[in-house]
Amino acid sequence: MSDDSGPELVVEEFVDYCHTQAGLLSGRVETMRDEADDLLSEIDEEMAELRTRLEEHASGVEGVGGPSTPAGPGDVDIDALEELESEVKEKQLLVEAKQTRMQAFQDLAAAYTDLAEDLESDDDGSAALERVIQFEADHDAPAYFEERQTLVEAAADSSETDPD
Repeated sequence: MSDDSGPELVVEEFVDYCHTQAGLLSGRVETMRDEADDLLSEIDEEMAELRTRLEEHASGVEGVGGPSTPAGPGDVDIDALEELESEVKEKQLLVEAKQTRMQAFQDLAAAYTDLAEDLESDDDGSAALERVIQFEADHDAPAYFEERQTLVEAAADSSETDPD
């Protein structure tokens, strides 16, 4: 007798899959962390430039041997300072968004790791597959993997092409 229920599903493969997904998410967090660090460095540089410009303007106004009237607004480029300030604020918002995104990726990586640990005590490969698919659907996992198909996506694709 032959069993044509398909290939045997092995729990360890799903455990490995979960660990792989967690590792990929952690790697993406490291990339985002590097990007955030670069933005923070740019912010520091722009803030230093702002301080320098303001200090230069302030020292010209406060000089004892300077003119008797304070320097006018034409001495400092207000538009340039405001533009630089706007760029700094925009980059700060980008850093905050990256930090929020990093936290979401870290949370999902931890959840995959927890799922892998839970699956290790399971003997039923079909049940493990169902748990991973349900997990990914519940956590919107495909949104985190731009270049890789998740099991929930593969299952959805399979059900769309399955003539049952």
